[in-house]
Amino acid sequence: MLKLLDRYIARQFVGIFLGLVLGLPLLFIIGDITDNLDTYLEEGIALANVARSYLFQVPQYVVWSFPIAALVATVFTISNLTRHREIVAAKAGGISFYRLIRPILLTAALLSAVALGLSELVPFTNRRAAELQGKHTARGFSLRTNFVFQSAHGDVLSARRLDPTANEMSEVVVERKGGPRGLGLFQTAERAEWKPGRGWTLGQGYLRVLTPEGAERTFTFSAARLTALRETPTELLAEPKAAEEMRYAEMTRAIAAIERSGGDAAEIRVEREQKAALALAVLVIVLFGAPLATSSRRGGTAYGIGISLAITMIYLLLFRVGQAVGGSGALDPVLAAWMPNALFFVAGLLLLWRVRT
Repeated sequence: MLKLLDRYIARQFVGIFLGLVLGLPLLFIIGDITDNLDTYLEEGIALANVARSYLFQVPQYVVWSFPIAALVATVFTISNLTRHREIVAAKAGGISFYRLIRPILLTAALLSAVALGLSELVPFTNRRAAELQGKHTARGFSLRTNFVFQSAHGDVLSARRLDPTANEMSEVVVERKGGPRGLGLFQTAERAEWKPGRGWTLGQGYLRVLTPEGAERTFTFSAARLTALRETPTELLAEPKAAEEMRYAEMTRAIAAIERSGGDAAEIRVEREQKAALALAVLVIVLFGAPLATSSRRGGTAYGIGISLAITMIYLLLFRVGQAVGGSGALDPVLAAWMPNALFFVAGLLLLWRVRT
């Protein structure tokens, strides 16, 4: 009997969830077109490219839809069970409310894992969408001049000019301390070139070797590979790609690169943590919505829509507030990113505690 009931509840939840996940991205697309159509026309972007770019953005919109769809599906599923007295019948049969919502919670946990997996696919599709909309071309002309950068291995790099479009640096100096037997190594070159799969190569330069006793030897070279410098030209800019175009590991490397350059990585730290927080929000918001949906005996479609919209707006507001305060440094980035989930989780536990089982 319990297995039959579990399938019945899960089927209702999944049916509503899938309907919303398939429909909500269309609303996101319509809203984005309304805001940006003038920009596309002014920049002369072909409408075919615009349409293709939105197809590539569908995975992003699906990820955004997951928490909303999960909440609405939970509210409508529980409200229907309440309105039709099915919860009362289950309780009369010795089935508690906690046991009744277990299939919804298990399904939500599975959907959180799916959302986390999709969030790792999204950067690839978003990059393609940005290329079709001409965004990468505009960002590609960024330059960095007269900068110092510390690599992950501790080498200190200074350069007069970095051009990521040509994958080149000019007037490069690399300092490596604590080399073999305490040697200090200094490499100076007129230029450095980066190639995918090979990394950075210095051209036409000098290698100075300083011993702990103060002796110095100098060598010339026509080419020398910088094996310790693994950062790409874009990462050396300390102005990483847009957060929606980076996977979790890429964001972690970008944060390390920014901090080694002496920059403030608080904003991208928040966005990295929110990537995981948004996926887990599916489970948290279901935990919150399930007991809340039993608070009205009348239920009804209007009630379900109203409570779902209100909760969604509050969650998105907290999400934006966390992004702002975390990015500004007013609050720890990790705490700021997970604050909405923490608040909804605690509120959900309190609501569950108050539900008559």
